[in-house]
Amino acid sequence: MTGAVPRGTGLKAATPALAAALLFGASTPLAKLLVGSTPPLLLAGLLYLGSGIGLGILLAVRAARGRTEAGTMRIPLAEMPWLAGAILFGGVLGPALLMLGLTLVGGAAASLLLNVEGVLTAVIAWVVFKENADRRIVAGMVAIVAGGALLSWEPGGTSLSPGALLIVGACLCWAIDNNLTRKVSTNDAMLVACLKGAFAGACNTGLALLAGSRLPGAGAVASSLLVGFLGYGLSLTLFVIGLRTLGTARTGAYFSVAPLFGVLISFGLWPEVPGPVFWAAAALMGVGVWLHVSERHEHQHTHEPLVHAHRHRHDEHHQHQHDFPWDGKEPHVHSHRHEGLTHEHPHYPDIHHRHGHPRGPH
Repeated sequence: MTGAVPRGTGLKAATPALAAALLFGASTPLAKLLVGSTPPLLLAGLLYLGSGIGLGILLAVRAARGRTEAGTMRIPLAEMPWLAGAILFGGVLGPALLMLGLTLVGGAAASLLLNVEGVLTAVIAWVVFKENADRRIVAGMVAIVAGGALLSWEPGGTSLSPGALLIVGACLCWAIDNNLTRKVSTNDAMLVACLKGAFAGACNTGLALLAGSRLPGAGAVASSLLVGFLGYGLSLTLFVIGLRTLGTARTGAYFSVAPLFGVLISFGLWPEVPGPVFWAAAALMGVGVWLHVSERHEHQHTHEPLVHAHRHRHDEHHQHQHDFPWDGKEPHVHSHRHEGLTHEHPHYPDIHHRHGHPRGPH
């Protein structure tokens, strides 16, 4: 059986990840503005608290309006270890390392260094979780890593910048987080992001206060919470949707656009004339991002029988009957079964295309 994919499907699938990139990219230079008046660990906590609180309010509003499907406001017990690991790496360790790095690295350079997250995300997805990676994806990784290496060297020096290494460490933590979050991406994206923000924010804020940090003024706290809600909460919600529709490596690739948005905002906040090393790194990363977003993956593949629950429409992958009264509204959520199916069309390693590729990258 051959399934045709409508024109523009790839762009539509990429939209959540690109929107997540825009929001997160903007948060880096804005956090740079806040990091001088707030200790790094406390700022990381406040950013994630803003994410958890803001999304919690949105979830409550959604429930009050009757727009929450029954059974979706919980995470299955078997998936909780994946979520806990994601919170530890992505919500506790990653933000703390980033905030420390921002005290030592300029906003533009920090924004470009965050491109490394997409590369590390793809590498872990490919090597550890056996997700497919085409040659274009691998070539894009090489270009982005080369750009990150240029930015990591201090001008005129022979040693790696400690600030750059801290930011790369944050990228590694978030890469692990991204791959673990994929394991829970079939659940309500806003709920997943809210839980991560609430637990990570409480943990980082609590540790900072125990270490002697003091809360800044009300204005700084409010600004931190707002930046966290937009750049972490809404961004993470869209990122989880991207994991569901694109797979981990591709979502990380699209998310690599985030630092480019951050650079533009940084130059607006701190006008400067960047040097040749900066532009060389930017060019390499730009080539890497272009290779990622222009990738096309198509071959004959087989869907094994599968039973799961997630938000869906009755497209070519969801041709099933309902054993309960249905009002015809789409999209909707319920447990459903996929029968075995073999066909060919452009696709990503989403929740319905996690098949093997015996010959490896192609």
